[in-house]
Amino acid sequence: MAIRSFRPLTPGTRQAMVSEFSELTRREPEKSLTKGFHRKKGRNNRGVITSRRRGGGHKRLYRIVDFRRDKVGIPAEVMAIEYDPNRNARIALLQYQDGEKRYILCPEGLSVGTTVTAGDDAPFEIGNAMPLSRVPLGTDVHNIELIAGRGGQIVRSAGTASQVVAREKGYVTLRLPSSEMRMVRQECTATIGRVGNAEFRNLKLGKAGRSRHRGRRPAVRGSAMNPCDHPHGGGEGRAPIGRSGPVSPWGKPAIGGKTRKPRKPSSKLIVRRRKKKR
Repeated sequence: MAIRSFRPLTPGTRQAMVSEFSELTRREPEKSLTKGFHRKKGRNNRGVITSRRRGGGHKRLYRIVDFRRDKVGIPAEVMAIEYDPNRNARIALLQYQDGEKRYILCPEGLSVGTTVTAGDDAPFEIGNAMPLSRVPLGTDVHNIELIAGRGGQIVRSAGTASQVVAREKGYVTLRLPSSEMRMVRQECTATIGRVGNAEFRNLKLGKAGRSRHRGRRPAVRGSAMNPCDHPHGGGEGRAPIGRSGPVSPWGKPAIGGKTRKPRKPSSKLIVRRRKKKR
């Protein structure tokens, strides 16, 4: 993936950094693998806004991505590399030998014409899916299951990978992109390689309009509100927030406050917590 910048002819293009999309080989999605879907726009089942700053944005088709990789032992050829508006990673269109087509997350280094497969007997190559028990130590994997058969749930974002660091008593220890060390059952499936489109982190929107196209509405600072609207609001001029730390509109810690359920069953599988970002 290449990054493209612009001559600063307008304020919006001065800072913008966009993808060239040079790695894509097809523009239109596979019609049988798409469906329409209703975006929630931050609202719950009663239509009440529960997540602020969501709404608008360009209309999208949802691409049905195969996170399970449950067609075991059947080779598939990579037919195309495509754009997916619903995620920051690219997707690859596979055609299996029995004629079925499916989308998968496109790993780094996968190209059109490559053959991929899944299962216990899958060769150790980029894009192949297999149980963690068969993955050598030190290998980068992505699209990892937490419960066998449920499908990949973690390490699916662009440019991410998890490293297999240990194997003991039916569990495999992984070093996640957040630096957390976590144990996963060895029967769970993972895909070899790193998710592609790693340059996504270097993109810059450049203007508020591109954020609106993505369905993100403006964020108003709490200190710019009235006291009845936010705990940071009120005061004369640029007043401090008057608290020991920043809080949400409902009075809960906004930065650094722990939100994980204290007695969550999977906590016993976490070997080492992630490091705090400064």
